[in-house]
Formats: sequence, structure tokens, C-alpha cells
Amino acid sequence: MDIQTRAVHALRDDPAPGGSRPLSVPIVQSSAFAFDSADALAEAMAGPDGPYVYSRRGNPTVRVLERTVAALEGGAAAIAFASGMGAISGVLLALLRPGDHVLAQRCLYGGTYAVLSDLAGRYGIEVEYVDTQDAADFERLVRPATRVLHLETIANPTGQVPDLPGLAAAARRHGVVTVVDNSLASPVLCRPVEHGADVVVHSTTKYLAGHSDVLGGVAVFADPELRDRVWPRTVELGASADPFAAWLTLRGLPSLPLRMRQHCAGARLVAQRLAEHERVTGVSWPWMADHPSYRLARQVLSGGGGMVSFDLAGGRAAGRAFIERVRVARLALSLGGVETLVTHPASTSHRELDGQALAAAGIGAGTVRMSVGIEHPEDLWSDIEQALEGS
Repeated sequence: MDIQTRAVHALRDDPAPGGSRPLSVPIVQSSAFAFDSADALAEAMAGPDGPYVYSRRGNPTVRVLERTVAALEGGAAAIAFASGMGAISGVLLALLRPGDHVLAQRCLYGGTYAVLSDLAGRYGIEVEYVDTQDAADFERLVRPATRVLHLETIANPTGQVPDLPGLAAAARRHGVVTVVDNSLASPVLCRPVEHGADVVVHSTTKYLAGHSDVLGGVAVFADPELRDRVWPRTVELGASADPFAAWLTLRGLPSLPLRMRQHCAGARLVAQRLAEHERVTGVSWPWMADHPSYRLARQVLSGGGGMVSFDLAGGRAAGRAFIERVRVARLALSLGGVETLVTHPASTSHRELDGQALAAAGIGAGTVRMSVGIEHPEDLWSDIEQALEGS
């Protein structure tokens, strides 16, 4: 079935006794679960798929979310987390040990960059940054100690798209685990497992939940054995998903394909018109023909995504003036919700990067990031136009 159908019906769970089941997934807001025997309780502690014991280890509502996102991504199993950074940190901490080597793409979300920097400084894990447009750079840098290749389907905020098939195949030949952050694409636009990824992580706060009212994360695994290897570490980390947050995410998933279609349509119009505006010096949207990743984006994405980044002729001052002048768009630090949001990456999402790292990531001092919502594109453009004229 098409993902638009699967997003609606993936929420189906096993029928309850009597043959019926609720159409909406129930919220099981319980921290612990009772047993009739000591042996049953002891056996339930063995792994992630058994009876529920304690909600840090597993919860019925959370498990439906895990199974649903795994199904949409084409994965075998998943672990839900309290945030996207919880998912990234949990996976990396479980897969890496002191002395290991990590390869990551140069343009990374600032929080991921901060985690990798902390792992390098605190645990002696060496981190190098790789050109993700060409798998040959990976082949040049990979070594026996390399354990993880970390990528983002659509880089935040430059829109860079990596060569997922080539890089994942090269990593597999060297026994390296490929982790892909798919938050900005969602499984509607890309399913990295189909391109060879081993782990797919999401900030469910973004497009999956889609309504700016939940904080969450999830990691999807192509191989259930890798999930079983990561799971104990995540239980110890304690970044477990809350049942109500899981339910809110499940509520948003059926409309995900419809929302992504509108996000992409609005972003296309905004990107095209920004590129023609005299006060704009550069626009980044993966499906624009002059974007450096255009060829790869058309190969691995079924749409250009909902995020547009651009630079204004006046630099930092003009960028900051613009984000304060918009009225339909809102000045807020997130993305993927139904409303359009703008922010200044150099001082917010990527503030952990110094000037050199910002330049290497392709982020200018005045870059504006716009997460295009589902408003009517013409209303949004009118707002952008008045803000540009005033900036």
C-alpha cells in the first residue's frame, strides 16, 4: 500500500479479547505493571519485547509508536525516546567505546555536533568529518577503528543531501554502522533503510508529531539484533518516551503524508520566489536545480522537504531584522509543525559551532532558516515580501 494508506492503518494493533479494539490507541499512563508470579516478573526483565514491567523499559502505548514508525520506515524494530537528542545520544553511547572512530557529515545539526564533540573530549572517541556527496571520501578516511557513519537525510539548515546508497554500501563493506537522522525528510520523502542504513533516528517533535505540542524521539533498526544490542544502554540512560507524548505522536502520524505534501509545495513556491528577489543572495532547497545536492536529492527524496534557508544582502543585521518583521511566520526554535517558523541558525540551533565550523557547514552569519508550514503559500509569501522590504 501507498504510505498515505499505511500512515492511517499502521496504528492497528492486535485485537483485544472479544474481537474488538479501539480505533484510537489508548494511553496507558502507568509507571509499573503487576504480575501474578515471581517467575513471570523475572522472565519479563529479559528483553524489550516481553511483558511490560516498568515504563522506562517498555509501555503499551510507546510500543505501538515504536512498531508504527518502524513499519513506516521499513525497519524491523524501534526504540522510542524522550527527545530526538535522547535518540541520537542513546544510539551513539551504545555503539561507541573509548578509542573508536566516527565519520560524520560536515553539515550537522548543532546538537549532534555537540554530542560528538563531547564524546571526543570525554571518552577519547575520534571524530572526523566527511564529504557526503562522494563515497570516495569515506573510503579514504575509514579505518579499522571506525564504528559509526553518521548522516542526515536533509542537512539542517543547508539542505545538503548525502549519497545514501553509496555511503551505506561502503560502510557495510567495512563493517561500519550507518546512522541516518531522517527528521527533516520523514519516511514520506525518504526511507533510509531502503538505501542501506542500519539505524534511522528521528526527532518525533518535528514532522512525525507535526503540531508543536510534543517532545520525543525514536530510533528505527534494520536488524532487530542491533536494536537488542542498543536497548539495554538506552534503558540505563533513562531517556524513555512518555506514554502521553507517544500518544500525541501517534495522533499526528495519519496526517503526515498530507502535511508533507503541503510543506513541500509551500517550500517550492517560497524558494523559487526568494531566488528571484533582489535582496536575497542565496537560497538552499534540495529540489532547486542549482542546489549542490540536486542530483542526489532527486534520487533519494520524493519531495524537496519543508525547510528553506536563505541569505540576505545585508548579512547578519538583515537576517535578524527579517525574522523580527514576519507576522504570519513565527520566530521560534523548532521546525516541522503546521505553522511556519523562522530562526537564525548561527545564534540558535548551531550556536555550538565556532566561525570556522559554521563556514565548513555552509552556514553564514546572516543565514535565515524557514520551516514552511501548511498555510496558503500566497499568504506566506505576502508576509515574506513585506519582511524583506523592511529588512
